[in-house]
Amino acid sequence: MAENKAQIQDEDSLVEYGFRRVIITITAVLCALLEIIDTTIVNVALNDMRGSLGATLTDIAWVITAYAIANVIIIPMTSWLSKQFGRRNYFAASIIIFTISSFLCGNATNIWELVAFRFIQGMGGGALLVTAQTIITESYPIAKRGMAQAIYGMGVIVGPTLGPPLGGYLVDHFSWPYIFYINIPLGIIATFLTILFVRSPKYGDKLKANQVDWWGIILLATFIGSLQFVLEHGQQDDWFEDGTIVTLSVMAAFGLVLFIWRELTYKYPVVNLRVLRDTNLSIGTVLTFILGFGLFGSTFIIPIYTQSILGWTATDAGLLLIPSSITTGLMMPVIGKLLERGVPQKILAAAGFGVFFLYSLWMYLLMTPDTGAENMFWPLVVRGVGLGLLFVPITTLSLSTLKGKDIGDGAAFTGMMRQLGGSFGIAIITTFVSRFTQQHRVDLIPNISLIDFQVQQRIQALQQNFIQKGFSINESLDKAYTLLNANVMRQATVLSYMDVFLYLGILFLICVPFVLLIKKGSGKVDTSSVH
Repeated sequence: MAENKAQIQDEDSLVEYGFRRVIITITAVLCALLEIIDTTIVNVALNDMRGSLGATLTDIAWVITAYAIANVIIIPMTSWLSKQFGRRNYFAASIIIFTISSFLCGNATNIWELVAFRFIQGMGGGALLVTAQTIITESYPIAKRGMAQAIYGMGVIVGPTLGPPLGGYLVDHFSWPYIFYINIPLGIIATFLTILFVRSPKYGDKLKANQVDWWGIILLATFIGSLQFVLEHGQQDDWFEDGTIVTLSVMAAFGLVLFIWRELTYKYPVVNLRVLRDTNLSIGTVLTFILGFGLFGSTFIIPIYTQSILGWTATDAGLLLIPSSITTGLMMPVIGKLLERGVPQKILAAAGFGVFFLYSLWMYLLMTPDTGAENMFWPLVVRGVGLGLLFVPITTLSLSTLKGKDIGDGAAFTGMMRQLGGSFGIAIITTFVSRFTQQHRVDLIPNISLIDFQVQQRIQALQQNFIQKGFSINESLDKAYTLLNANVMRQATVLSYMDVFLYLGILFLICVPFVLLIKKGSGKVDTSSVH
């Protein structure tokens, strides 16, 4: 009883007010934004990197993969590392690692240097995301944690969308190293603010070297690293037809089983799995996974569609998503206020899943090879509303009944599941688009018969067009057939994107009754510890 009281007092001692809370909140959101923007900002610079570093398409993909693998390995360990080194020290060290490795990335002279520095950057960045969430959560009194998650959520949701247009602008007007250099002044400011204002909770003694869960760390790295590689490279390597993918899938499966066994039996586990006994957190981690699936999946598919089908530039494709992000940002404080006034998280989350279903259905219905930006504006605004309704209630639900050191463990789980949800989403969507495109092409080909009068007219018109450009009759006929085939592939690809949006929508619709089944009262913020 005395120990619980001491823990509650220590937790209350971390609550900040006035100017200090504003500065801590800005620092934490800035760090979360830095990390998330860096996940997507490189996507638009890959071609320039290839050219200047002389890398192949397969090699350059490692710039994204290395960062993602480091991210998901470090995220589950952040709570444990915070306890070992102190929250403030660990957070400041992570910002410094992230900032220095950003400078090194910009100065890389070959592709493998860049990949190595991106891995180190990911180790620092993964810590920023989860520790920022924990710091914000603990800086607000329990009754105001809905608003705290709303403020944090603005950074997490807006970040992936800001990356591509910002990256496109920097690459177009400067050069690709500046997508990394932009982190340096922000990192220096965040480091000083952290050292001056962030406080560390007192969570007992540090572990000795012989008590550290080295096997847990190795098994976690094996499981998460292998799984992330499989998800990133599965489609391009033809999944289980490739020996490396099969080997790493087996390693991921065995690594997971052994990791769970180790963490449940070792006295000083590196990841506290027992915190998942909290019903709200266990439900929240599943919902966070689905949220990551939808957030990163839809953020990934729209730029690909607009660039490959509509022929847009990377900057234009990135700018298209900004209205959606602004809408989400505007929604966040509104949702925070609703939670403070006692609206149940499960009602808001169910509404969010329903709105996201409407967005997916709308995109399914309007997609054609000629869909313009004006057609997608309102559906993307609806997407922004849906994400706003989902992120804050799910995150608040996950952490609402946790206290003390468990908050950091819970934040680590939700952070990891959001990242893994995104990785699964992108991997599954990429595979579906590839497989569905082939199937739709097979289905469309029988409709193009050379004995069909309309088809003959189409081919003759295309042939005449090429003849007028100076090609011979045979060359013009070949080019007409090639163009016709390209049009079929384009139509097949659009149909595959339509399928993906439909299935995404169905997934979110299925979630609605499950969210509403959360037992009454389990989503309410526990205020008993403040009396």
